[in-house]
Amino acid sequence: MTQPDIRVHGPLFLDRHGRQVILRGVNLGGDTKVPWPGGGTEVPSDFSDHRTVSFVGRPFPLNEADDHLARIAGWGFNVLRLLTTWEAVEHAGPGRYDEEYLDYLVQVAAKAGEHGLQVFIDFHQDVWARMSGGDGAPGWTFEAVGLDFRRFHAAEAALVMQNAYDYGSGERRQTAYPQMVWSSNYRLPANGVMWSLFWGGRFFTPDFEIEGRNVQDFLQGRYLGAMDAVARRVKDLPNVIGFDTLNEPGFGWFGTGLSYRHLRKTEANRLLPQDGPALSPGDQLAMLAGRAVTAPVIKGGEVVGERTMNPGGVRVWIGEDPFERHLREDLFTHFGGHELSLSEDGYGPFFQRMADTIRAHNPDWAVFAEMDPYAAFAKRGFPLQLPERTVNASHWYDVRLLHTKDYDAKTDPAETAARYARQLGHIKREAEAFDAGAPALVGEFGTPYDLDGGEAYAAWARGERDGVWAKHEAALSAMYDAMDQLQLHSTQWNYTASNRNDLRIGDRWNQEDLSIYSADQEVGGNDGGRGTAGFCRPYARAVQGRLVEVAFDRMAGTFRLAWDADPAIAGPTDVYIPTLQFPNGVEMAVEGEPLDIGDLAGQRLTLTAATAGRRVLTLRRK
Repeated sequence: MTQPDIRVHGPLFLDRHGRQVILRGVNLGGDTKVPWPGGGTEVPSDFSDHRTVSFVGRPFPLNEADDHLARIAGWGFNVLRLLTTWEAVEHAGPGRYDEEYLDYLVQVAAKAGEHGLQVFIDFHQDVWARMSGGDGAPGWTFEAVGLDFRRFHAAEAALVMQNAYDYGSGERRQTAYPQMVWSSNYRLPANGVMWSLFWGGRFFTPDFEIEGRNVQDFLQGRYLGAMDAVARRVKDLPNVIGFDTLNEPGFGWFGTGLSYRHLRKTEANRLLPQDGPALSPGDQLAMLAGRAVTAPVIKGGEVVGERTMNPGGVRVWIGEDPFERHLREDLFTHFGGHELSLSEDGYGPFFQRMADTIRAHNPDWAVFAEMDPYAAFAKRGFPLQLPERTVNASHWYDVRLLHTKDYDAKTDPAETAARYARQLGHIKREAEAFDAGAPALVGEFGTPYDLDGGEAYAAWARGERDGVWAKHEAALSAMYDAMDQLQLHSTQWNYTASNRNDLRIGDRWNQEDLSIYSADQEVGGNDGGRGTAGFCRPYARAVQGRLVEVAFDRMAGTFRLAWDADPAIAGPTDVYIPTLQFPNGVEMAVEGEPLDIGDLAGQRLTLTAATAGRRVLTLRRK
C-alpha cells in the first residue's frame, strides 16, 4: 500500500506538500465500454461470445500509450477518470477474473503516472450491459436472474443498436435507431428488472436467492468483487487517488407504484415525460411474462396516442418470474411498513460497502460518489451518512446541446456561462452540504463533435481548418468559464483513441461522438485535437496556499489568478500556461508582496511566496 499523491481534506484536494490542487482532466475513454478488437457498436453482434471477449487494448494498445498520454498531459490535464467495466474484469463467469486484462489495466494506470497524470478508477456502465443497449455488466448477470437476453428485441424489453440498426445500409443515421436513443432503455423492462434487483432485491424479492444469497447481495457482491480485484492490483500506485462508485446507475422501479405511468411533470418528479411509451412497472413485468401491453405514447411532453408493446407475446423469463408472488401496488415503494428511500436504503449502504471494499487495500483512497442521472429532478439528495473523504462526482451536460446536437454560437458567451454556472451550482452546493464539506468534481461534461450532422467533418475533409471547431470551442469555453467561477474540479467526456469522423462510428458506442481526439485530425502537423482551444486553457494546477479566484477570457487573451499565499507550504504555485492560448508569450503582472517567479518552461510557470498574504497574477496575450 502506498499513500496517494493527492488526498481529500474537507472541501479540498491537497498534495503531499499541502498545496491546494485543482484537478482538471478527461475520461479515458469512450471505447473502453466495448471489447477489443472489433467490439464497437458500428459492427453487428449477437453477443454470443460474451464469456470469451477481451478488453485488453481498451483504451489503447500499450505500445500507443505514451503517445496518447503525452498528448493529454500536453493539453494541461492532470487527472484521468480511467474507465473499466465489470464485464471487462469478470466476463467469463462469476468469480472468474480476466487476469490478462487486470495486468493490462495496471500498466495503463502506471503509464499515466509516468506522464504526471493522477487517476481515479471508474467502473463504467450505461443501461446495465451491452445486451440491454449499453455497457457495463457481464452477460451472465441476465442468465443468473433468469432472463434470456436473446429475446429482448422480440419482446421490446430493450432497444439495442445491434438489433435495430441496418448495417447493410449506407445511411449513417437511421430512424429505427435515432441519435441518443440508448438512454430510453432505463425505462424498458430489461433495465427495470436488473436495477430493481440490484438496489432492492431484499425488499422486492426477499426469497429470490442465487448461490445461497439474496439476489441483491449476489449482484452487489459480484460487482464489488470485481472492484476488489482491481483495487488489490493498483494499491501500490501513488497516482491512483480513488474509485468512482458506479457510473450513472439506473434505479429500476425503486420508489415507483406498480401501476404508475409517468405522464406529466409533478412536484415530486420534475422530470418531463420522455418521448416513447410510458410504461409502469406492472406493464414491464407483464411484457417480460409474455403478454402484450398497450401503453400511452409521449412526444414533446404530451400524450399523442398509444402503442401495443410486445404484440407477439414473447416471454423473456427463462423460468419463474421472481416478482410474481409479491405483486402489490406498493411493492416498490414500501417494505415492512417503511417507505423506501433510494438514497438511504439503496445508495447509502452501497456507498459504504464500496468504501470498505477499496479501503481494505488503501485506507487513504477517495470515494467518488454519484447517483442516478435523474436524482436532481426527483429531489433525491445524497445519503445523510457518507463514507469519510467522499467526493461529489456528479455529472452535468447541456441537455439540449447533447440531444439536438445544435449549438447557437451567436448567444452571448457570458450569458451562456452564467446559465451553466447556475446549473452547476447545484453540484457545488451539494458538496458543501456533506459532513465537513467535500470537493465537487464534475465527472462528465462535454460537447458532441458531430454537431449539425457532422458539418465540421465535412469541412475538415474539404481541407478547411480555420473556424471548423468554432461552435465546439464556444460551448466548451462557456463550460470551463462556469467551472472556473465555481472552482469546480472536472473530467471532460471524453478521449477515445479509436474515434473517427464518421456518424456511424464516432466513439464506437451507440453513435456517440464526444471525443476531444480523433486520428482523423492527426494530419498535416495537427495533434489530433478537436476544438482544442475550448478546453486547453490556463489554470492553477497547484496553489501554495488557498485559491481565491480564477478567470480566463479566451477571446481577450487575459488570465487572472488570485490566492492567499502560505509560505509554510513548501511547494510553489504551479500555473499551466498553454502556448495554444499565448502563442507569442505573455505579459505578466503581479499584485502583492514579491514572488520568486520561475522561468516559463514546458507551458508551466511557478511562483513561490516567502511571505503570507493575497497575491494576484494577471497574464495578457502578447
